[in-house]
Amino acid sequence: QALWPDFSPDFLDEEIQEILADLENLPVFVAVRPDGACGGFVEAAIRPYADGCDTRSVGYIEAWYVDPDLRLQGVGAALIAAAEAWARRRGCQEVASDCLIDNHVSLQAHLALGFQEKERLIHFCKKL
Repeated sequence: QALWPDFSPDFLDEEIQEILADLENLPVFVAVRPDGACGGFVEAAIRPYADGCDTRSVGYIEAWYVDPDLRLQGVGAALIAAAEAWARRRGCQEVASDCLIDNHVSLQAHLALGFQEKERLIHFCKKL
């Protein structure tokens, strides 16, 4: 809910149930606090391709969140490293991700971990 505050808890529950049903292909890596609570997570997947990548079968960071009080302490880096290792074991040579154009925190976090910005895209929709 912290990552997607605009979505209803029911919608998010449906999403997590789909992920939990296929953890082999949609793994979730979590950062566990000393008290056992979740302090962050990364959802990963393999996509057939990703914009800006040169190879096929690309590891993809589908979602990445770290609680504000744990940021800049290596938690996010450890989560990404776990997802990268999983993708590497699956034969991927690249890992990709995305963020909204105005999400400066995510952009800086990606850049700090070695991701390169490849392009920007604006999506359009028109009701018929």
